Amino acid sequence: MPTTSRTGSTAGPFARFTTAAANALGRPGMFLLAAALIVAWAVSGPFLDFSDTWQLIINTLTTLITFLMVFVIQNTQNRDSAAVHLKLDVLMRRLDVQDPGLYDAEHRSEEELEAEDELVTPRSPRQ
Repeated sequence: MPTTSRTGSTAGPFARFTTAAANALGRPGMFLLAAALIVAWAVSGPFLDFSDTWQLIINTLTTLITFLMVFVIQNTQNRDSAAVHLKLDVLMRRLDVQDPGLYDAEHRSEEELEAEDELVTPRSPRQ
């Protein structure tokens, strides 16, 4: 069943999958499961004579899981970032912010952002 927001819009299948995966895999129980699998792999070493196959199993599993998780995490972060930008843009329009540079701040360099921050954030004198 598609996830429906308060506005009635539905997320696509990939967005629903990545959200569910990120939520499930980010729980403490999943960390404990991963740790238990590593312990089980390590304990099995003496029974498998610490063979190349024994090492290849953990290397392959961790590589595949890491590779896939990069895409899941990146997708959820991209959507979260887009939602935050949209919400901030709405607030800035409602507050009638006139500085066009603020609307496009994510495309500026870190140095430009720091310089802008120093102009708008008052610094207290050192004591």
